[in-house]
Amino acid sequence: MRIARFTTGDDPRFAFVQSEGDRTYLAVLSGDPLYMPAMPTGERVELGDGVRLLAPVIPRSKVVAVGRNYMDHIKEMGNEAPASPLLFLKPNTSVVGPDDPVVLPDWTAEVSYEAELAVVISRLCKDVEPENARAYVLGYTVANDVTARDVQRTDDQWARAKGFDSSCPLGPWIETELDPEDVPVRSYVNGELKQDGRTADMIFDVNYLVSYASKAMTLLPGDVLLTGTPAGVGRIDHGDRVECEVEGIGVLSNPVLRRQD
Repeated sequence: MRIARFTTGDDPRFAFVQSEGDRTYLAVLSGDPLYMPAMPTGERVELGDGVRLLAPVIPRSKVVAVGRNYMDHIKEMGNEAPASPLLFLKPNTSVVGPDDPVVLPDWTAEVSYEAELAVVISRLCKDVEPENARAYVLGYTVANDVTARDVQRTDDQWARAKGFDSSCPLGPWIETELDPEDVPVRSYVNGELKQDGRTADMIFDVNYLVSYASKAMTLLPGDVLLTGTPAGVGRIDHGDRVECEVEGIGVLSNPVLRRQD
């Protein structure tokens, strides 16, 4: 089941994503499925002109991200593998949706894309064990952990480099039935393949990451956990378009913009 958040020019609404032949529809839901049972209203909206997909979730609390979770990415960055998951936070103000621009700050000259599998938490999650972690997961979406790489190298911590506005695109929807153990994670810049990894290559798997994060901080409904990125990260600049893909979920596409004075 796929859950989308969308607008047709009015307040955001949620819907199940359904296909009939070559057409895709949104079966509109009443309320927010994170906080109440998902009840179809009977209204259907065809996905296309006049419909704008939004970030499928705006975390009420936080985005918890994991650094250095793929060995090939660790090697390309010249780092050492961590003994335990390396956690950092991205504020909910960093979240944007499909086709929203990634706006490059004027204080960085080197910004990178990072395609990732993202986990959406369904209910209050504290001190859970890995074997019970899936019971706290609503589903999965695609993320781009946009990073000001030059600032990451110079600052003592990563809040500025990874937490600026528009640095966390999410979308296009939440897939509730994905098995995250071994799915491809890819990115493209201007149509050219840049990253091509698999979640099976993660050092710490999804269950372990949910458990580990929950023992450090309480995870709330709608919180998002980013699981790390494979090798192939690189620079993006004004006018580029970045596409991040997790097979079985879909493609998240965003233009890159640097505001001109």
